[in-house]
Amino acid sequence: MSAILSVDDLNDFISPGVACIKPIETLPTAAPAASDANPSNEFEVILDGQQPEAKSNAPPAEISLTDCLACSGCVTSAEAVLVSLQSHNEVLNMLDSAPALKLVGPGADGKYSVEGLENSDGKLYVASVSPQSRASLAAACGNGVTEQQASRMIEQLFLGEQGLARGGKWGNKFTWVVDTNTARETTLVLGSDEVLGGSIAPSDRAATPVLTASCPGWVCYAEKTHPYVLPHLSRVKSPQALMGTLLKTSLSRILNISPDRIWHLAVMPCFDKKLEASREELTDAVWAGDGKPGRGVRDVDCVITSKEILMLAASRGLDFFGLPASAPPQTPRFPDPSIHDFLFRPGHRQQSREAGTSGGNMHFILRHLQAKNPGSQIQTVPGRNADVVEYKVVAKSGEVMFKAARYYGFRNIQNLVRKLKPAKASRMPGGKPFGSAKRPAGKGNGLDYGYVEVMACPGGCTNGGGQIKVDDPVVVDRKGLAVKPGPLEQKEWQKEVDEAYFSGGEPDSGAQDDSSDPDVDGISPSHIRNVLTHWSTLTGIKLERLAYTSYREVVSDVGKEKKMTDTERVVQLAGKIGGGW
Repeated sequence: MSAILSVDDLNDFISPGVACIKPIETLPTAAPAASDANPSNEFEVILDGQQPEAKSNAPPAEISLTDCLACSGCVTSAEAVLVSLQSHNEVLNMLDSAPALKLVGPGADGKYSVEGLENSDGKLYVASVSPQSRASLAAACGNGVTEQQASRMIEQLFLGEQGLARGGKWGNKFTWVVDTNTARETTLVLGSDEVLGGSIAPSDRAATPVLTASCPGWVCYAEKTHPYVLPHLSRVKSPQALMGTLLKTSLSRILNISPDRIWHLAVMPCFDKKLEASREELTDAVWAGDGKPGRGVRDVDCVITSKEILMLAASRGLDFFGLPASAPPQTPRFPDPSIHDFLFRPGHRQQSREAGTSGGNMHFILRHLQAKNPGSQIQTVPGRNADVVEYKVVAKSGEVMFKAARYYGFRNIQNLVRKLKPAKASRMPGGKPFGSAKRPAGKGNGLDYGYVEVMACPGGCTNGGGQIKVDDPVVVDRKGLAVKPGPLEQKEWQKEVDEAYFSGGEPDSGAQDDSSDPDVDGISPSHIRNVLTHWSTLTGIKLERLAYTSYREVVSDVGKEKKMTDTERVVQLAGKIGGGW
């Protein structure tokens, strides 16, 4: 998103500004007479700030967040190339490019080795799958299929002999499929320590109020339009990025192979996660090098969405809904026992309804603080709509210990960033600050929250743009709908996805290592800190580099003079392995 789009009109759908390059299609209600036909009126494109003649029959343009982030006026040519490469076709191309690397071991010495390294194109394939994607696919299956059953179907697709391996040039399949819930729980502990001042809080802590930074659409918006909120963004990596860093650093160190020989696929509910995977800050050139952008190995090589899982299966001639929901074939043990137990914990954790559908960042902080203060209570204060809620942790004495809030959807995010906007100094001698940030004396930023959970999608991550929708042909066919579904049907469909997301067994108690830091919803902070310490020791890289990230202001070049042709620019920038926003 860039300044070419009016912030004042910001909503979940955004009207284009004068320089927006998205074509506006105008369809007449009736076929015009031959004498009145004007082929120049078929499409209208606004370029270089030129204003076209007004047309009374032109409907209002609607630009979704996906349109906005994918617009070449806002996303660089290099990023456009990188995002276009992240698709189900890219997955198939990689699988068919060369025989996969094979894990061998453990040997008599307990060590593992890798076969096939002589072929420079061979890769070790690993996939991570989000619970929101599993819930979307479970709802599409229908007949009461749970998220856990959908997870097994995905594992059959990636790991089974009758999955992607069938029909492939080399019969390649993935070595492991991991659950991003593991990385999610890790980011919850990291985020809580960052906000509450725990033992592994980063040295460069975010300013108060700390804002969630696991939603790439929100981060992209902040970097491009409101750089003054960047100091407030949480430094903790998203679950997607953290899982990629964990897999590539540990495997490359244990197996003594280059991290670019490990190919990590992430299945996510959001198209914007493709942009996140292309961030320069999420390459080893930044977090493991000198901290400066440059060529490097990405933590996540490819991101596909829930919808693209169905396309991936169909491309191999498979019916995803026909895959068995039984236990998948046995996979090799992860070559480090501690990380294996961490990634492949037995059982299935049920998501907490109170935590919401976006990972539960804020809920964990509230519950963690409550667990440390026996007798305290969490109070909820409804906001102006369902996507704005305030929370308080109140001590036994009645004192308010901590305040937090949830802001979902860009309509609400706009109000949030306006409150964070710093006051403008008056140009008049002795004048008072003015503008939208004008506040009473003694108030810093107009918000007294300690933490705000921010997500771009109304309703949270189960409603991501990459999720299967009720009007998708596959759902219409499976439900036998005679009429195209509308907003009401989508709302009911969303309830089915949410129910699948919350399906599963009871939360397990986790591994308790330190009674001074009690479990929170079955998650043991002390156990996770121990695993993080082990990971840092194993790789020889400081935890602050592995688990945290940074942000930077992005200045749009829309309307500026080009020093080279578009073709030359794409060729030059597409060679970058990393890519920023």
